[in-house]
Amino acid sequence: CLILSGFACTYKVTAGGKRQIVSFNLPGDVPDLQSLHLQVLDTSIGTISPCRVGFIPHEVLRDICERYPRIAAAFWRETLVDASIFREWVMNVGQREGYQRIAHVLCELLVRLRAVGLAEDHTCDLPITQSEFADATGLTTVHVNRMLQQLRADGLIELKGDRLKVLDWDKLQQAGEFDPAYLHLERQEAAA
Repeated sequence: CLILSGFACTYKVTAGGKRQIVSFNLPGDVPDLQSLHLQVLDTSIGTISPCRVGFIPHEVLRDICERYPRIAAAFWRETLVDASIFREWVMNVGQREGYQRIAHVLCELLVRLRAVGLAEDHTCDLPITQSEFADATGLTTVHVNRMLQQLRADGLIELKGDRLKVLDWDKLQQAGEFDPAYLHLERQEAAA
């Protein structure tokens, strides 16, 4: 599927029912591209906000890839970028403190939203709940709340409802040890 509008997430669920969000899917993302070649997916996709999605049958995609090698190469690149993002998320959850984790995810989302024209002046809609942030960062909802409060108190962000405004981009990047290189965007898009 192709996310046309809205926010979705890719996740896994343990036998005990705990969810781990492994990526946030934004407009322009194809979160299940691997289904073109793999018969069984090991993740699920869910919506975070109302979404519009487009579905393209696999046989049509395979035909397009055979006829247009540059499109096939673009799909391959997308898969490699996804793998790069997954590696960064493993690092984020496994090696960063809670404050850093939240700052890092906020930086990533702002840069990615800017790349698709959905953020300007360090401001964007962000319909992600604290529970969803917790599932994405391996923190409790209470800890996420504390970290967001601390980021506000430190003058790095303003969060009102579903609207994020980054007040100090450089300090937020430093707080999250964020280097957008792993997103493999054009330099201007990554500069946020």
